[in-house]
Amino acid sequence: MKNHILSALRLTLVMLVIVGIYSGIVYAGSKILPTQGNAEIIRYKGQKFYANIGQDFKSPKYFHGRPSAVDYNAAGSAGSNKGPSNEEYLETVQKRIDTLKMQNPGMANTKVPVELVTASGSGLDPDISEEGARYQVLRIAEERKIAAERIEELIKRQTEQTLFGPSKINVLKLNIALDQMN
Repeated sequence: MKNHILSALRLTLVMLVIVGIYSGIVYAGSKILPTQGNAEIIRYKGQKFYANIGQDFKSPKYFHGRPSAVDYNAAGSAGSNKGPSNEEYLETVQKRIDTLKMQNPGMANTKVPVELVTASGSGLDPDISEEGARYQVLRIAEERKIAAERIEELIKRQTEQTLFGPSKINVLKLNIALDQMN
């Protein structure tokens, strides 16, 4: 019995050291990031927004981000857990495609970017692709009475290149920059 207790205590101590070292490495690694592991807070028009969390933009004069499986509630971050063979999921995606094509009639024959009709794993993805932003340009240009070329230039300026993976655009920052154009 005594041997088992000593073995359990040694294992506990070893695991505490390993987990402590790992946690320290993750913490130190976060401090070299631009936001130092903290949320990126943007203050705009007297309101506070978190750029790291997807926002719900419903107005046709704004870019829309990814749909959210949790209605953009950061406290309940989760995906839908429905796979591509789930009938309910397929119906939801088809409704989103139909709605998107209705909102963007100038793009009816264009392939719909996948991130505009599928929710992310967390349900809170704040970014879209350049393709997803370009899909919405004609609608926004018409709503705001701005030349589509100016909005395309804005998209280029707001595009962030990533070290790994495709480039991305933060929808909140893009919409704030869009407001500041006028």
